[in-house]
Amino acid sequence: MRETSARLLQLLSLLQTRRDWSGAELAERLEITSRTVRRDIDRLRGLGYPVLATAGAAGYRLGAGADLPPLLLDDDEAVAVAMGLRTAAGGSITGIEETSVRALAKLEQLLPSRLRHRINALQSVTVPMANTGPTVDPSTLTAIAAACRDSLRLSFDYRTHDGTSSIRTTEPHRLVHTGRRWYLLGWDVDRQDWRTYRVDRLDPRTPTGPRFAPRTPPDPDISGYISRAISTSAYRYQARFTLHVSVETAVERIAPTTAALEPIDEHSCTLRAGSNSLDELAIYVTTKGFDFQVHEPPELVEHVRTLAARLAGATD
Repeated sequence: MRETSARLLQLLSLLQTRRDWSGAELAERLEITSRTVRRDIDRLRGLGYPVLATAGAAGYRLGAGADLPPLLLDDDEAVAVAMGLRTAAGGSITGIEETSVRALAKLEQLLPSRLRHRINALQSVTVPMANTGPTVDPSTLTAIAAACRDSLRLSFDYRTHDGTSSIRTTEPHRLVHTGRRWYLLGWDVDRQDWRTYRVDRLDPRTPTGPRFAPRTPPDPDISGYISRAISTSAYRYQARFTLHVSVETAVERIAPTTAALEPIDEHSCTLRAGSNSLDELAIYVTTKGFDFQVHEPPELVEHVRTLAARLAGATD
């Protein structure tokens, strides 16, 4: 009986980790037969867990029930959730602070002492920076995430940086969090192109739909694509520099919202940044404290030469 109970808990844990499982996949993970999987599924249903059959060959999905089923977390997952909740108390999602504190209180009440010690040790040496960036309503994030997951078209009211409002219709692909802001990457239906939207500037419309066939993203490196889109592509001048330091060193001083970094070798990397001002670009790269070489645009190359002569003359 103890072996069966442990297996049921493991099965429930698997069903919680992703949306759909085939019977064959569950049997392989649990090292049992497909027949035993079916029996265990029936046992979970008998215990009140809404395990749904999906289309296809003996597929299963954990459905939404009247009550939230218990989450099964290993030690590292429990520590990650607790630290995430503590961080969210001062994070960038509007109104989540109080909810995070309540959830954290419930979680820590159930944690064994060894995990509470780990969490307290992490917290004691962590100093959060004050969050001065824009916040996002949690319901907006969950609405976008659901549309991405279920491949449903999403329409929303969108405000640009100059305050202009318009209605956008997208095929949402991914949410990206840079540490300060949330962004949505999606295919703009009217413009027939990929676009990046700041989530704090959009208000979703309901209902969502219809469904769409997911497109191949513009770049397999979604985070890198978003970094280039928000730091470079939207500006009049798009600059390319070589920094004579490793990308690991450069990333410590350069945020992905201000520039995109690409490794060249262990001693150098490429920096791409954008601005409507040549002076801003020159000052930006100079003040990072790294030796560099400017490649493009040609106007910036000439501008840096002029600035260098002016600065050299100022020290005579």
